[in-house]
Amino acid sequence: MHTDQAHDTHAHDTTAPDQHDGHGAHSGHGSGPVSWAMAAQATLHCLTGCAIGEVLGMVIGTALGLSTGATVLLAVALAFVFGYALTVRGVLRAGLTFRRALRVALAADTVSIAVMELVDNGVMVTVPGAMEAGLGSALFWLSLAGALVVAFVLTTPVNRWLMGRGKGHAVVHAYH
Repeated sequence: MHTDQAHDTHAHDTTAPDQHDGHGAHSGHGSGPVSWAMAAQATLHCLTGCAIGEVLGMVIGTALGLSTGATVLLAVALAFVFGYALTVRGVLRAGLTFRRALRVALAADTVSIAVMELVDNGVMVTVPGAMEAGLGSALFWLSLAGALVVAFVLTTPVNRWLMGRGKGHAVVHAYH
C-alpha cells in the first residue's frame, strides 16, 4: 500500500474515537489492565500541555495584575488550548484531517486536563499569598511547581482508570 493511502485510511476513518480497541502495535492501551507506567506517561503528556498553558496564563495574569479569578480562568483556558494542541499535532502526523485530529484530542484529553486544572488551580488559590506574590517571588514559583506536582500525582490514577476502559489517552494510541 502506498504511504499516502495508509494515511488516508486513518483520515477517512469514521469510527468514533472511543470505539478503537487499541490492539495491534499498542496492545495494552485498550480496555483492560493498564500499568502505572503507562498511566504516568499519559499524565506526563497531559501535564506538558497543561503546564505550558498554566504557567503562561499565571504569568500573563500576574504581570497584568488581573484578579485571581481572571488569572485562573486565563490559565485554565490556555492549559486546554496547549494540551489539545500537543495531542492534535501528534495525531495529525498519523495522517488524520485537522477536524478528526481535534475530535481525537477532545476525546483523549478533556477529562485529564479538567482534573489536572481543578487540582493545580485549587492548590494555587489555597496557598496563602501565592496568587498575589508576583513573578519575582519564590512563593509564586514554588507554589506553581508544587501545584503541578500534586496535579500529576492525583491525575495519574484517573488516567489509569480511563485507559483501562479504552477511554482518555488510550484513544490516541490507536493512531500511533
